Amino acid sequence: MKKLKLIILGLLMPLTFGCNPELESINYDEINPAIFPASEADVEALVVAAYYPLRGSWWDGIHTTSENGIMFINDASTEILQGNYGVQQLATLHSYNPTNESVTRYYDRFYNRISSNTLSIDRLEKSSVNDIIKKKGIAELKCARGFLCYELFDMYGPLVVAPLEVLQNPLTETPLARLGYDEMVSFIEKDLLDAAADLPSPADAAYGRFSQGFARMLLIRLYLHEKRWADVEAQANAIMAMNYYELNPDYVDMFSTASQEDNKEVMFAVPADYAGTSENQWQMMVLPSNYPERGGWATIQSSWKFYDSFESNDVRKTNLIAEYTGTDGVTYNRSNPSNVMQMGPLPLKIATDAARNTALTTVDIILYRYADVILSKAEAIANKNGAPNQEAIDLVNLIRERANLDPILLANYASIDSFNEMILLERSHEYWCENGQYRADLIRHGKFSEHNIDLNGASSQTAPYKVLYPFSLERISEGKGAFLQNPGYN
Repeated sequence: MKKLKLIILGLLMPLTFGCNPELESINYDEINPAIFPASEADVEALVVAAYYPLRGSWWDGIHTTSENGIMFINDASTEILQGNYGVQQLATLHSYNPTNESVTRYYDRFYNRISSNTLSIDRLEKSSVNDIIKKKGIAELKCARGFLCYELFDMYGPLVVAPLEVLQNPLTETPLARLGYDEMVSFIEKDLLDAAADLPSPADAAYGRFSQGFARMLLIRLYLHEKRWADVEAQANAIMAMNYYELNPDYVDMFSTASQEDNKEVMFAVPADYAGTSENQWQMMVLPSNYPERGGWATIQSSWKFYDSFESNDVRKTNLIAEYTGTDGVTYNRSNPSNVMQMGPLPLKIATDAARNTALTTVDIILYRYADVILSKAEAIANKNGAPNQEAIDLVNLIRERANLDPILLANYASIDSFNEMILLERSHEYWCENGQYRADLIRHGKFSEHNIDLNGASSQTAPYKVLYPFSLERISEGKGAFLQNPGYN
């Protein structure tokens, strides 16, 4: 299914949604909750609504490829992306604080969607629909909730997760505290484990919908975050045992305008189109106005430090554009950067899609790939044992071979420190400008501030507490003493 029908699901207000412009909207305050959902179509309405905040949309899609998306801000906090104004500069210099709405907005705009999913799960659990349909629907809702919780937890730390009884009494003011750290991890873990048990297999899941494999991939990310190496390895093995996923031999083609629906490396992608059902506007974010064929707004660059970290024949830097001749006839590069390459090359990653006639593209937003399972297992094996072994090296070499690189040798990465330096580099080269996970990778290995200082020198405003973003002053005030700000931002 190339395109999802996207449905808005409210939190505490009556549910109102529209499937598409031709269909009449339905106001659920006119429907007895005792009889909704009562059909497969009702369940689909609840479930597809849970995908809505996870899509690409400038205003209310957390995976927008614009400055309002988490890939943009998270990669900009590393050497992958740089900016000299706006949220990209705040991220680049680690200068964000609680008054920066462009940084606090992710929690403010999306945390209520967690509650929406909680209400939908309860509604579905109490329904009389077919048990098979019910089980699959609840699994998708739990995966959506776990997915969103993990992404916000990774950015802000523990969240407020409203209990069902509070959500069912919206007129009673109940200031809530954030969950404890372990409680937050357990909440996400349970959602994803439940989802992995009941979601369709990767072979049976529709493109753009959740599968068992994807739920387990999210568990890998959660376990990496917690350095639970044995659990990372176990989930990677479970995914590999599905005998479904495989590496695509052509790295660059995965980010072309062709549909990736049959690509067995893709574990989850957000389908994109010109109509803006789900938007991908990355070319407009990256390309200068004078770029050949069709330009953009040039809002973001990479860094020359990142570019220079690639081996010369690495195919993964193909669309990290270090030189182009503009429509003005001038060739721009490191020696003649003007104001479009003064910080680094153009981090295009995806195809230029020169035929597009809007600010959008049909290149799908790929968020998770099987390559991540392979590198995660390699990292887990090495760190679980305190030193890499040949199996870990062989897994890394699977990724390097696809990138047209020579294999590495265990003898050159015998210590855990040298191995982790290498795996961080491979992760940055493999996943740049996909889901923004490299920030978490640096934090996991204690390199987040170190890399920022190395990149920005005296201009860096990094500090140990900057591994978490701040909450807005509005959320702190609203919490009436129960909701506490992240340390360092008070």
